Amino acid sequence: MQSQEISRRLGAVETSHLADADKAVRLMDRGLRPLVPGRKMIGRAFTLFCREDFLTVMVALAEAQPGDVLIINTLGSERAVLGELFSMEAHRRGLAGIVVDGLVRDTVTLRTLDIPVYARGATPLAGTITRLFPTQVPLACGGVQVQPGDVVFGDDDGIVVASEAELATLLPIAEQIEARERATIARLQAGQSLLSLLNFEEHRANVAAGRESALRFLQDS
Repeated sequence: MQSQEISRRLGAVETSHLADADKAVRLMDRGLRPLVPGRKMIGRAFTLFCREDFLTVMVALAEAQPGDVLIINTLGSERAVLGELFSMEAHRRGLAGIVVDGLVRDTVTLRTLDIPVYARGATPLAGTITRLFPTQVPLACGGVQVQPGDVVFGDDDGIVVASEAELATLLPIAEQIEARERATIARLQAGQSLLSLLNFEEHRANVAAGRESALRFLQDS
């Protein structure tokens, strides 16, 4: 799939739909939260390490391309490696977002910028500017492995990482789940009972009796 098609199709679903499509999808842990809710982040991973130092973040800002998402493993840093100036430069260069597996600062300004930023927390203490670390290498972020060029998709529920090949399989399933969910919401808004749309009583009886069962939507609902 082409990047534009991936972005378009991801823009129409949510991370929860991808997670429902495959429970084993690469999902970053819940400690990484968006500074501003209500935004989607879709782009390609530009990976880098740094520790208590943000010189490598500056290198990444110089080398990343429009549409990239900076994926930063801070190696457990207790100092901020990103603030308002770097985030403004990332936005100016057309980057699609920033994920900091660590701490940021200047959050008041960061929340006003039109670029998604995810982090574990904030501190006013900045790192040094004297050490270089690797960029564009495989790394762990949020508890999952990320390869340079992987597609990164974030919303309020979390961040999913996937290759193009994985998305070729996941997206059609996620789109079906989204369409079914949309139809179900329309029925609920029209006054139908959720339980009437499911094999709830059958599933409940099977579980109570120790029989294998699966909760599912009724075909004729």
